[in-house]
Parts: sequence; C-alpha cells; structure tokens
Amino acid sequence: MPLEPKTLGTALAETLPLHSALCRREAASFQRAIQSGDEVVVACTQEKRLFGELAEQTPAATSPIHFVNIRETGGWSRDARSAMPKIAALLAAARLPEPDPVATVSYASQGRLLIIGALDEAERAAALVGDSLEVAILSQGPGALGGAQERRWPVLAGRLESLAGWLGAFELRWTRDNPIDLDLCTRCNACVAACPEQAIGLDYQIDLGKCSGHRDCERACSVAGAIRFDRTPERLEGAFDLVLDLGAAPAIDWHAPPQGYFHVPGGLAHASGLQTLLRLRDMVGEFEKPKFFDYKQKLCAHSRNEVVGCNACIEVCSAHAVSSDKERQRIVVNPNLCVGCGACTTVCPTGALGYTYPRAPHQGLKLRTLLSTYAAAGGRDAALLLHSQEGGQALVEQLGRQAQLGRAHGVPAHVIPVGLFHAASTGIDLWLSAVAFGASQVLVLATGEEAPGYRAALATQMEIAQALLRGLGYAGTHFRLIEASSPAALDAALAGLRETRQQVPGQPARFAVGAEKRSTLELALDHLMDEAPALRAPAGEPLAIPLPTGAPFGAIAVNKDSCTLCLACVSACPAGALQDNANAPQLRFIEKNCVQCGLCETTCPENAISLVPRLLAAPERKQPVVLNEAKPWACIRCSKPFGTQKAIEAMLGKLAGHAMFQGEALERLKMCSDCRVIDLYSASNEMKITPL
Repeated sequence: MPLEPKTLGTALAETLPLHSALCRREAASFQRAIQSGDEVVVACTQEKRLFGELAEQTPAATSPIHFVNIRETGGWSRDARSAMPKIAALLAAARLPEPDPVATVSYASQGRLLIIGALDEAERAAALVGDSLEVAILSQGPGALGGAQERRWPVLAGRLESLAGWLGAFELRWTRDNPIDLDLCTRCNACVAACPEQAIGLDYQIDLGKCSGHRDCERACSVAGAIRFDRTPERLEGAFDLVLDLGAAPAIDWHAPPQGYFHVPGGLAHASGLQTLLRLRDMVGEFEKPKFFDYKQKLCAHSRNEVVGCNACIEVCSAHAVSSDKERQRIVVNPNLCVGCGACTTVCPTGALGYTYPRAPHQGLKLRTLLSTYAAAGGRDAALLLHSQEGGQALVEQLGRQAQLGRAHGVPAHVIPVGLFHAASTGIDLWLSAVAFGASQVLVLATGEEAPGYRAALATQMEIAQALLRGLGYAGTHFRLIEASSPAALDAALAGLRETRQQVPGQPARFAVGAEKRSTLELALDHLMDEAPALRAPAGEPLAIPLPTGAPFGAIAVNKDSCTLCLACVSACPAGALQDNANAPQLRFIEKNCVQCGLCETTCPENAISLVPRLLAAPERKQPVVLNEAKPWACIRCSKPFGTQKAIEAMLGKLAGHAMFQGEALERLKMCSDCRVIDLYSASNEMKITPL
C-alpha cells in the first residue's frame, strides 16, 4: 500500500513510523509498543490472530490493542495514493473507547433436537448427530427409501399444527390422526405387504385417500395391535431445544427465523446441510447474546385510550419479535426472538425504541471522529458507506482484493466504510447528524441479506431526510441505498458517486449525539437550519418544508367549525405536542414535539383533525400556538365558566329529545358540577311525602 506516514502523522498529531513487515521481521517493534501501557492500534486485520499470539508471549504487555482494516477499505484501490485522509480517519476511529457493555439475553439448550422431514432423510441426519443430541423425528412421509428397519429414534407422525419458540424453548403441536400408532409399530412390514391398494408407505402411515377399507392391514397387525381405524385423533404437544427442518416449505416461514431453528430444504445434499449438522452438535449448554434494544413506554406512540396510532416497529420486524399489548397500551419486544437488525429503532418516530449495540452516542462519536479527522487531513466530499459486519463487510473485502488484482477500481478515496451490526440499525437521527458533521453523502449498502421490508423502510427514511435537506436548500443527493450482491456491482455503484457534488453546511457541527433520538434530531436540524442556504435570504414568511407521508415531523390542521374543544386529542398525544390551557378553553400545539403518529386524528370524535407532514424551519416550531379557542359557557346558577359554549350547546341539542333529560334535568346540564349537586339536593328536600 502506498502509505504516507508524514500525512497520517500530521492528521493524528503524532509521529508514525512505517513498518512494512510488522508481523514478521519487525515484530519486536510491536512487542515494545504493547509494553508501553499506551493504547496500540494495529492497521492489519489479516494477521489479527498472529498479533494476539505475540501479545500473549510478550512479557509485561499491558497495552490495549485495537485492530482496523485499512487495506481493502482504501489501501487496495486505484485511489490509494489519495486515500491518506480516509486512512487517518479510520485509524483515529479505531482508537475510540469500546462501546459500553449491554445487557444480555440467555438461552439454555439440553440438546433435544426435533428433525422435521421425510423419514429416510431425517433418519440419515439423526445418525450423524444422535451421539451428541437427543433426537426425535416428525415424519413427513417416507421419502425415496423410507425408514430403516431398525427403529433407533422416536418417530412422531401426524398433522403439524404449530411450531413456535426459540433456542431451548420450542413448542410443537401436532395432531395424531392416522390409524397406525408408531409407538406400537415394530416395522415388521406385514401391513405393507397385506394392503391391496399400496396405501401404506415405508413411513408406516396409511394414505387414507388410497385406502378403501379392506382392513387387511389391521388383521395382519393383530399381534402388535398398532393399527386401529376407530382411533380418535389426539392433539399432542412436545418441547424441544433445537429444530432441523428438512421440509421443502419451512414450518417457520420468516425472513429472520428464531435462533435454534434451521431450515435446509435440500436435506443433507444441500451445500449447507452438513455445516448445519456441525452447528447443531455444538448447541448444547448455556448461551448469551446482546439485548439489542431499549424500550421507553412513556415515549411510545403505539396506542392511547385503546386507540392504535403508530405500528411502524410491528410492521417492519422480520423476526416477529415485536407485538402489541392492547391491555397495557404498549408494544412488547421479545428479546429471545430479536436478531438485532435495529429496523424497529430506525422507523420509530419518537425514540421509544433505541438501539444498544452500540448505542447512538457511541455511533455518533465515531461518525464525528471519522469526519473531523478526514477533514483535518485535507479530505473533501466525504461519503460514509454504512454496511453490515457480515455480508457487507465481506463484499467490501472482496472488492478490495479485486482492486489489488487490477480487476476493479476499489473503494474510492472519499468513501469511508463504517461497519454496523446490521445495515438497518441507523436512521435519520444519525444520518442527518453525519451531514451536519460534514459528510457529503450517507450510503447504506444492502447486499440481499436484508428483509425486503427493511430496504423499503430505509428508502422511505432516506426520502424523508432528503426532503428535509432539499427544502433547506442543500443541493444534491445526500442519501443513497446501494443494492449490490457482488464486487462488480458495488464497484460500479461507488464509481458513479464521483459524478455528483453535494452541498453541505459551511461549518461542521460539533454537538454530541445523545441517547434520545428526538433530541439528536433537534441538534442536527438546528445546525442544518443555521447553515441552510434557503434561510439566508431576508426574513419573510417562515419556511415550511413539505415532507412525505409518514415523516416524524409536522403540524396538524384543525377544523374549527367541527372542533368542540373536548380535548380528547390532548389526552391521546404521547409527545406533549397538544396541550390545553388551564385558564381558558384553548387547544395549543408545539410543532417541535409532534411525531405525526396520528393518535389525535384517530381519537377525535368530530373528525376535526388532519395531519400535515412538514418541517417548519423557524423558531415558531418550538413555541406554543393556539389552534382553536372558544367562548366559555357560564353556569346558569353561579355564572362560573365551565366547558365551552359550543360543546354545551352541542350536548343540549343531542340530549333535548331524550326522555331522561326533560325539564329540570335538561336545565341542570347548563350548570357546573357543583351547582348540579346543590340543585339536586334542594329538589329532594322540597319534595312532599304524603303518608298512606
């Protein structure tokens, strides 16, 4: 790689000696460095294992060691000589503190394996893992060869009703409705030979569509008594720790199936078949994974007063981990099913769901460090390429190798790869913050491993973010979803980025990304508005930027002719955007707080409210405004104001014809609550009781 130590050292404010064979003949330099006690960054991930072994063999090695890949990400590229600012940025980010530890989710597996599939293939798989796992087979037909003569494992048969759960906690429900009881069957084949319709296969179950009722099989099985046509169907349940599904159609048809469930439709002949069996053998014991999310119910816009508003997280989750709890007016995330994609946190408008692996403050610090170091080293037009640490990372590395061989251009000098646990785990709060920090573009790489719904959600969020910047006057395309499943496709997509220039803030922001999504969005928007080209003109009407439907910013429109100021919308609003006035009948609104969840629109009994997705780029968006007000109604007895004149008149009009509200009862509706009680008490005392 054509490295320039002087340029890198200037950007990082230190002297950097260049080692060309640090893992071989210059290993002593590495050993001296890790004895200093200072943090050490090794810009080589290929020999990470070797450096780890050297560290173990080095006396008094106390330095924390960080690894970073600068080779495939920029050093192996036709732009390599121009990539020093990017390499300096990657080195600087590698020195950041490790993310805060997160809570964990525990699993316990005793090795109870359920194999679903044709009996012959299932028994072959069982033979390969049966010495380390407790196997049971749910037979789905005999297959080409049928079951072996020797019955080595329990075989269940019947109609699969449901399969649910996760590693260590799968629950199977099936209905046993065949005349042959496999627990009693000895596989003597007498029934197979006796059946004139050949309705019995070598899975030892009767195809009732072929059977015409000769009952020869039942007579042939009189000794074992395994066949009875008058047997009542039984609903059965079983518990398992692991599931190997060899069926053509998966029993759990999710894009992100539960951990512990493996679907191999081609059986052992499939390329992943034997690899899956090896994984299963190791899945006995206790396991942990990160708890990828935090949930704050007080911020959640899912439901209020039994009315559902925002369903974004439930609709986007491909792991079926998010569900609605209508009784407690909240969503519930099952941590055992959650796979850590973070898509729910990306589409959440309020930040009620927050991503923790790592948390937003760490991600924000990393982005700001990358961009500020890149700029300090003389870099221009930085583009961040956000990719997953599995498929995305592999694709970037493959592209680097192709570039080193002269078969591709490689990652351009201005494109900085940023690894994430999952490509869908960041959203507009971090994207807009990145632009505020100086990024000209934010690119998200989709490799095909993502659920289709994730790509659609990312595209929608990018449309919203781009509309914001476009409305503020920033020219260009700042957000792109790059879909590539091969190095050639990725190379072509990245090569096209050189053709456009994006307008960015004149001064990069320095704010710290916070834990609250809305707070971070406000910081980013404030900076982008301060630097916005569209707001540099002489002051006039406040700039209102229209946004796509579903945007987490906006106003509401109130039909004053229909609104009765019942204030049901105020109690429904989860964000404090709608407020009343304790001193006057008023409906007030703070636009900054509105998340456009729609609960107010759905709750309003008069259908007087509609959503207006937009961004008001003016100080007024943070100030309360009066959307509607009315003249108060005065109590006809004490003249104290209560309610509104419009609401009371509407109530009187609706109840005037009701039998329960005639005469004095109707007049009491015109009184305040205190006077109604007094009037009722006075009326009862004035009643004359005539003795019999």
